[in-house]
Amino acid sequence: MPEVQAVAKQVGASPKRLKPILDLVRGQDVNSAVDTLTLLTSPWAKVVSKVVQSAAANAENNMFMNRDSLRIVKITADQATPLKRFRPRARGRIGRITKRSSHITVVVDEVAEEF
Repeated sequence: MPEVQAVAKQVGASPKRLKPILDLVRGQDVNSAVDTLTLLTSPWAKVVSKVVQSAAANAENNMFMNRDSLRIVKITADQATPLKRFRPRARGRIGRITKRSSHITVVVDEVAEEF
């Protein structure tokens, strides 16, 4: 079966902030990944959980896969377009601030059950 993916674009967190959350669930099956993400205190874990659930729903509805046998094959946070902001500095100058954002991609696939 082909892999199924879901993408959340322009998430307001930097890839550096999302990386520890993604490392926790990489390689897990979907149900345990969602359980892990609900226990985390980070507000971005809820966003990642929604993307994982969306990828599982895409696999169920579009490819007729069984949710219990789905595993996260690949999960990444890539850099999106940053917001450029300016802050006043001393002597009439300005300092540039870049507010980074991310695209979260989750790829799930069915794992063959071993007997």
